[in-house]
Order: sequence, then C-alpha cells, then structure tokens
Amino acid sequence: MKRPGLTESHADKWTRADDYVEAMARKRSFRRGRRQSDRTQPETPRMLLSTLPFLALLALLGVLAVAIMVLAFPGAQPQQKPQQVAQKEQGVASKGWFQEAQRDFHH
Repeated sequence: MKRPGLTESHADKWTRADDYVEAMARKRSFRRGRRQSDRTQPETPRMLLSTLPFLALLALLGVLAVAIMVLAFPGAQPQQKPQQVAQKEQGVASKGWFQEAQRDFHH
C-alpha cells in the first residue's frame, strides 16, 4: 500500500549508526539550549543536622573505646588466689577392713 506524496528510496531502508548519533547530538544540544542558564546550588549543610550528631557519635565511641581499654588492663583485675593443695595425711585403717570389703563385694 503506497501513500501519495511519499517517495521510497532504497538507500533509506536501513538506518545507519551515524543517523542515531546525529539525532542524539541534536537532542542534547536542544536540551542544553532550553535549560536555564543559572544553576541552583545545593543547600549548605547545617551544623546541627549533619555535622554535630556525627561528631557527638564519634566522641561517644572514643570514650567507650578508652573505657574498655582501661577496664581490660591487667592491673585493674583482682589477683587470683593461689590454689591450695591438700596436704597428704597418713591414714589409719582398722584391722580386717580388707577382708570386710572383699566379703561385701562378693555378696
């Protein structure tokens, strides 16, 4: 189906990459031309909302680290008591204890 007034050329059936690049360049230059000339600058950071909480957190972590180091220092720990070894005592058994143990074991 042919439309009146349109001519069909064989060379334009396949679009080349150069055509895409040129169209993108035209689009970009058009956008740049229509953009406002004065750019808006970002808002300056507020001390109370951004920097101060960061510094407070950093100081708190520093104090916590120093407190852990002081508490973990070996001089702050109590000394361990030396273990007492039981003294050897010479035991005395009544006569016939071995025979009684054998009799109880076999019954």
